Order: sequence, then C-alpha cells, then structure tokens
Amino acid sequence: MSTSVEIHAQLASIVERFAKCALLEMSRAVDQEINRRQMEVETLMVKLQFTESELRKVRQNQPNLRSVGTQANDTEHREINLDHVKLSENHEGYSEAQIDDSLQTFTFNADGIKSIQIKEEHMEDQQWHSGQMSPALCPSGLEMEDQDRFSTGIIGTARAGSHHGVSEAERLLYSMVEDNSDMDEMSDGEEIDPEQWNDGQINDYPPLDHDSCDDSENDDGDETPSGLGEHWVCTGFSPELAPFQAEDKTFSDRLGWRPVDYVNQYIDSELMELITDCSNATALATTGTPLNATVTEMYHLFGASILMSCVQYPEMRMFWSNALRIPAISDRITRGRFFKLRSSLKVVIDIDVPEQTKSADRFWKVRPFLDRVRRGCMLQFRPECVSIDEQMVSFTGACPFRQYMPSKPNPVGMKNFVLASASGIVLDFLVYQGAEALCSQDSAGKNLGLGGMVVAHLAESLHPGSKIYCDRFFTNMNIVDHMIKKQVYVTGTVMQNRVAQALKRLPGDMTMELQKRGATASVVRRDGKVCVLKWYDDKPYLMVSTVHGEQPYDTYQRWSKQNKEFVNVKQPSVVREYKAKMAGFDLTERMISSYCLSSRTKRWTIRMLMHFTDLALVNSWLLYQQDNLENSTMEFLEFRTIVAQTYLAMADSLGVRCSYEEEGFNAHPAKRCRFTAVPHISVRTTSARHLPEMVDLKNAMRCRRKHCNRKSRVRCVECNVFLCLRAERNCFAAFHSSDLE
Repeated sequence: MSTSVEIHAQLASIVERFAKCALLEMSRAVDQEINRRQMEVETLMVKLQFTESELRKVRQNQPNLRSVGTQANDTEHREINLDHVKLSENHEGYSEAQIDDSLQTFTFNADGIKSIQIKEEHMEDQQWHSGQMSPALCPSGLEMEDQDRFSTGIIGTARAGSHHGVSEAERLLYSMVEDNSDMDEMSDGEEIDPEQWNDGQINDYPPLDHDSCDDSENDDGDETPSGLGEHWVCTGFSPELAPFQAEDKTFSDRLGWRPVDYVNQYIDSELMELITDCSNATALATTGTPLNATVTEMYHLFGASILMSCVQYPEMRMFWSNALRIPAISDRITRGRFFKLRSSLKVVIDIDVPEQTKSADRFWKVRPFLDRVRRGCMLQFRPECVSIDEQMVSFTGACPFRQYMPSKPNPVGMKNFVLASASGIVLDFLVYQGAEALCSQDSAGKNLGLGGMVVAHLAESLHPGSKIYCDRFFTNMNIVDHMIKKQVYVTGTVMQNRVAQALKRLPGDMTMELQKRGATASVVRRDGKVCVLKWYDDKPYLMVSTVHGEQPYDTYQRWSKQNKEFVNVKQPSVVREYKAKMAGFDLTERMISSYCLSSRTKRWTIRMLMHFTDLALVNSWLLYQQDNLENSTMEFLEFRTIVAQTYLAMADSLGVRCSYEEEGFNAHPAKRCRFTAVPHISVRTTSARHLPEMVDLKNAMRCRRKHCNRKSRVRCVECNVFLCLRAERNCFAAFHSSDLE
C-alpha cells in the first residue's frame, strides 16, 4: 500500500514539473516573439527616417514649395504624395499661388522602399486633397521641431493619444512604438530556473530588471490627470514626508466624566428641546390635537429605546406585557404614550424650511440632528492615521436617496461616508446625496471622481502630515496627487484600470499564482512619490501608497485549504499598515450592529435618528475606554444600560417645561390601577402550594373567578388573587380545578 502511494506521489511530482517546464517554454516563446516585433519596429523607424531625410532635401532645394499630405492605409504598401506648390505670403499667412506640375510618389512596404518615381500631373486652384493628412509630414500642422521629434520616434500627437486624421496602419505603428501590446504584460521578469522546482516549491518572485522598467522614449516627465504618460521604475520606495502637525492631546477637560457626559457631546438638552418644540408644533398643526410632550418625556423615549436595544424582544409591545414587562420602561412611560411620541418625532418644522433648502438638501428633515452629531465628532482629536469607508443605514422603505450595495451586510438603505480613527472613533461623516451634490459643494474637484471628492471633503479637517487609508472605491491617481499637494498621504487598494501604466511593469496574475503565497512585486513612479504594489495571498491584491512600500516584511498565519493547516504568509509593510488602520472602522460597524436601535418603521426619518444615536453611543463608549485605560474597563452593553437608566431617571427638575403645560393642558394623565395577572391554568392546577389566607382589608376585593361578581377577603398564597370561600359558594376550589375552568 505504501509503495503505491509513493508511486502516485512521484507521478504527481513529475506531472507538476512537466507543467511548470511547459509554462517556462511558453514564456520564452513569448519573449522571443516580442523581441522579433521590436526589431521590426526599429527597422521600420529607420526606413521612415530615411524617407523623412529625402523629403527634407527636397524642401531645402525648393523652400517655397510644400507637401500636400500623406495618404496611408493598412494594405501591403503606402504612398506619400507631394504636390509641389509655390506659396506667397499675405496678411493671413501662406496661401497657394502656383501649382507645380510635378508629383513625387514614394512607394514602400514592410521590406523597404521599392521605388521612387516622379509623375507629371496638372492641377487647378482647388482645395488640397490627397487622402488623410499625416501630422508628421504636413509642414502646416507641425513645425521643424516636431518633425525632428518624429524622425527620432517621439511623436507628440501620438503620445497624447490623439490619432485624428491618421490611418489604421499608422495607429498600429504608434501602438507598436508605444509598447501597448498585450503581449508585453505576459512576461516582464527574469526567467525562473527550473532547478528551483526540485523541492516542490517556487521561490519568491525575482526582482524585476531595472533597465526593462525605464521608459527611455518619454523624457519630458509630463503627467496627465488620467495617469497616461506616467513613468514607473522598479526601485526602492523611500518618500519624503512632511512631519505630522498635531494638536495637544489632553484629557483634563474630560476628567471625572460619567457615561452620560460623553453622550452629551453629541445629544444634549438643547437638541432635546428642539425635538420637543418641533414635535409639538407639527402635531398641533397636522392633527389639531396638542401632543403635550416635554423634554423629560423625550429623554424617557430615547432612554427606553436604548434599553430595548439591550434586551431585544421580538416585538416592542412585549416590554409592557404582564409576563415580560420591564419595570424600568413600563413604569416610566406607558405603551401608548411611547408609540405616540415615537410616531410624532420631528426635528424641523416643515413650513419654516424654504423651498430652496428642500431642493438642495434631500435630508433636510433630519439635518439639525445630523449637524449636532457631526459637531460632536468634529470636536475629537485628529490622529495621524485615519481611514475612510462606506456605511449603510439599513432601510428598505421609501426614502429620498436609497442605495443598493450587494457587498454590504445591509445592502439597501442610505449611504454614509465615514472618516474614522484607527481606534474606531468617528471623526466626520457625509451622507451621500448623489454626485451632483458633491460637485455643487466643490466644483474644482470634478476631475477627482466621486470617491476622490469624498476623500477631499472629509480630509478638510486633517492636519498636514496625516495619512489616509481607504479602499479601491476612493483611490485613484488624481486624488493621490491632489492630497500630496496638501501634504496628506493616501494608501489603499486600487482598481487595475486606474494604474494601467504601472500594471504593465508588474508580473501577471498567472505568474504570481505560480509563486507561493506572499509573493510581492512593486514599482515606483519616477518622481519617487507614489508606489504601486502587487501582493498575492489567496488572490492578487493591487495597492497604491504614498507612504509605505514593501519593506519591512513580516509574517502572519493564514489557513491553507490544501494542507488543512495554518501556514505562515509573508506580507509587505503596506499590507500590514492597511489592515491595522482599517480595523478601526470595522470595530465601529461591529459595535453598532451588536446593539442597534433597529425597530420596524415606515419612516426613514426615525431610522436616521436611531442610527446616528447609535453612532453617538459608540463614539462615547470608545472615548470612555480611552480615558479610563488604567481603571477597569466597561463593556459596551453596560455603558448603554447606564445611559438608558440615566435618561429614564430624568425628572422635571431639569427646569425645562413645555409651553403647553403653562396653558393648562395636562401633560401627565393619571395612571390606571394595575390588576394582578391571573396565572395560567397549568400553574393553578398542578401545584400543591395553593393555600388560602385571610387578609385584613377595609374593603373586600372582587372575586377573580369567571362569572362571579361577589367580593371576598380570602386570597390564594401562590396565585395572589382573591376568591370566594364559603359553604354555599366555593370559588377557591373551582378556580384551582381544570374541569370547571
């Protein structure tokens, strides 16, 4: 048995080596084909230079003659027609005065110039037309400098991507000269020695040849916003960063704060007064009945909602049920009053908001609440490293601007862009209203893209020297260069089409897949400010950074499905820093989802208020954790419970009362008398602990047996209900028997 296993293992090893050798041979064949194509291009360029020199000799002999144009196609030959025309200068420039009767035609193909002949042809005064005009051979389109650049292979118009008026053959030539062939991406590195496969493993990807990464054709160094024309080299990355200018980080002003004091940074008494006044005014205007809400009741409403999120019953009405009621909630606010206040919550008075504001801001109904929470976020300390990511406010009903993101746990709802620290504290946020709203705020940032405009907006409060970490939705070369000018440095994953030029200098996905997990390759922009790195783990990851490069490496453990065990994987510095800094936002998302105020509602305004209340609670708890590191830490559940109990314990001693109370309206109706709940039939009939007792009462209590209207002073010790116990009427025995009930 062991012999057959060894034979199968040897056969598998032989097949693996054969496959790797076959891939190596294919790579060599591709390299040879690329070299052959490059030699053909060089030969063709030499022939073009020779043709250009001949044309210059003609112009030097007859300086007052010009060429009409160039006619080219992608067939077997190409003709260059030159109509020699004498020119005369007037106030508008050069114009045709006399047409020469000679026509020179150069005919050549890929093998060289076959014939040069002169034809006689007479022309009348008419428009110049001899096929498509070549930007390289038309003197009126280019000066002598441009013609010299064309003769050396550097064509300005072709390099800029403008091939207007150029035939398909010339476009093919330009693409060959620019090295835009897809075959160039198939092999960029050194060949791998087959001897490295003897141990069944492949070493890390070898360093790329520096000479192969240099683009000697473009020396002007101009960079376009789209990334075209950027030059990338394979070298070490050591950027020059501006020092971080931070404010003093002191906690003296928060010394001795209680949990509710941290929450007051975001939701204070002024905001509660605003909600109370707007809710009362809107309810009276729409229904004609005063709501009679007070600030204390608003605190009770929010406190009950926070405490409900800690217990999480299937239905909100169960908190007032006789079996599952929570006295901390049911004793402070009744069920009807709770739902009445919750359905009447308003942050603005609709008729007071101008139409211009309503059309410009889609979330104007909750804007004061969002601004107050954002003001509390802006008060927090700005660290050196921050992260930007997307957050979804889960809501499936009708709302002004609902988004769908299938990759999120809650894919449907309102989108919120968040700026958070590495510890998870939210420093700023921006509720998404569309690209038009972002462009209206900053018209100069339209070329940054949607993600770039979000980064530029959220980074306004950052200090010079700050470092931003974000995912590929926000990252592009335009925002990277824009933030470098502001001395703010961006690191994140990036899409392949946004760094197409750099991707050509990196190995392909198939090449890196042959390496073991942890293979890394990187290129640096010629100015030394940006690094693009490709790292292979379970799949290839492409990253761009203006701060970190490959060095220093470290290892971490990852699960291997093939070996069924944990393996050590090498990761570069940029990957390690990206994971560490983006973990702060993940902590915030996890805390919000653990105990969220998620109650079913058809009003998007209520959902927004509840979500940003959760955000304020998470921020407050993280700040409390930072300020009390030396003391015993408090769990988030305990923190929420304390805040909820503090809100529920609020009384009218706040000194803030509603104006409706002054007019004589009763804001607190009298409480109804609560009756003792009747126990279930199974409890009444299966227990032997039901004993009667006489209670000394001034007034007898009504008998709790059905269809009995008499009163009694006899009470069951176990059931705690009064029942008749007389010779002519034994309700006590009937109540505790199943046949009579």
